[in-house]
Amino acid sequence: MSSEPAYTSWLDLQFHSPARLGDTKIDADEVARHIHDELMLDGSSRLNLATFVSTWMEPQARGLMAEAFDKNMIDKDEYPATAAIEARCVAIVADLFHAPGLDPGDASSATGVSTIGSSEAVMLGGLALKWRWRLARQAAGKDTTRPNLVLGSNVQVVWEKFCRYFDVEPRYLPMAPDRYTITPEQVKAAVDENTIGVVAILGTTFTGEFEPVAEIAEALDALAASGGPDVKIHVDAASGGFVAPFLHPQLPWDFRVPRVVSINVSGHKYGLTYPGVGFVVWRDAEQLPEELVFRVSYLGGDMPTFTLNFSRPGNQVIGQYYNFLRLGREGYTRVMTSLQRTARQVADDLGELPGVRVIADGSAIPVVAFALEDGLGFDVYELSHALRASGWQVPAYPMPQGAEGLSVLRIVVREGFSGSLAQALITSITTAMEELGRGEAKPRRHFAH
Repeated sequence: MSSEPAYTSWLDLQFHSPARLGDTKIDADEVARHIHDELMLDGSSRLNLATFVSTWMEPQARGLMAEAFDKNMIDKDEYPATAAIEARCVAIVADLFHAPGLDPGDASSATGVSTIGSSEAVMLGGLALKWRWRLARQAAGKDTTRPNLVLGSNVQVVWEKFCRYFDVEPRYLPMAPDRYTITPEQVKAAVDENTIGVVAILGTTFTGEFEPVAEIAEALDALAASGGPDVKIHVDAASGGFVAPFLHPQLPWDFRVPRVVSINVSGHKYGLTYPGVGFVVWRDAEQLPEELVFRVSYLGGDMPTFTLNFSRPGNQVIGQYYNFLRLGREGYTRVMTSLQRTARQVADDLGELPGVRVIADGSAIPVVAFALEDGLGFDVYELSHALRASGWQVPAYPMPQGAEGLSVLRIVVREGFSGSLAQALITSITTAMEELGRGEAKPRRHFAH
């Protein structure tokens, strides 16, 4: 322990925090206090309604995750228990999504892997689509140089990254006023023999809505039956994959739809785990080309791997497994029902405010989106900025291609966002709108998405 009075050390007297490696070491408590104080300038994660990422977990889960920070997830030979837990998590996700042919006593019967969030999962799902398309084209002696992917203009930016990084032409389907998801008719008209797959979103970033997976599949079935291309579907269930099975169990969107071959989901969203953990699962082993699986032996044992990342901590998977065991179907259903109830109440309360138009009311996933009518004297960006004065982070953003004339605010209701916090938010929104309407606040124009 340092014997110097607090806040009198060399580090505390710097007006600019060090951005170069120092010449000497510094007392551990002094460094910890310095960094802790700087982090106070961050916003409160619990009040960040912009993010889908979980910001609260039970202390037992946090303790287990802390124990596993030092375990490298890739080293399955050295950490066989962590590897077995990962396999069970993948099997649980595959079973939740109705993957066929699973053996309840054999976790390895599921085809999939844990990932660093849905971003890595999307890349792997897209690569599998591209490889299977290319192998089929090569077997038929056809050109393989012009792959394309059909998806909506409402996709998350990671799909744009996939197409750019892996040389796939993105065919974006536009939205329309009062329609913020793609339609089966759009999909059917856009696909051709070079289409590696269609992306359907279960819980869009913009409004939280579900795209009509079963209806899109029916359109593609009819196209294939008439001699057209046989195009498969990947479901981006990053936001809705851990919601739909509990709030909408009868909705056919997963492997119950035969044309769906792969699904990604974020454990750190409504899987209720701290960032970053995700999963990608395939219908069966046939949908994951062997060429994408690498085998390494230099960690002690022959280990297959088909992730983009190599070294990563095992603690996220441990946290996810804790949630699976702790909550089960009953617990997840209760949590999601509670979150949906809060979201619906927020939507109802917003709908009562003059000048507010609710776009999404939380009925799909617990996400509320709302717009402001013209003539209020301020817009959604100014309201978003004004809410920051109360600590709330509520993003404002323009809608995607085809619906560009509309800008909205979005509220993501997550675990830990209680009814009392929801009421406090509505009060803050009401107050901010009244002050902006009276011209008492002149915030800078702001964009956050």
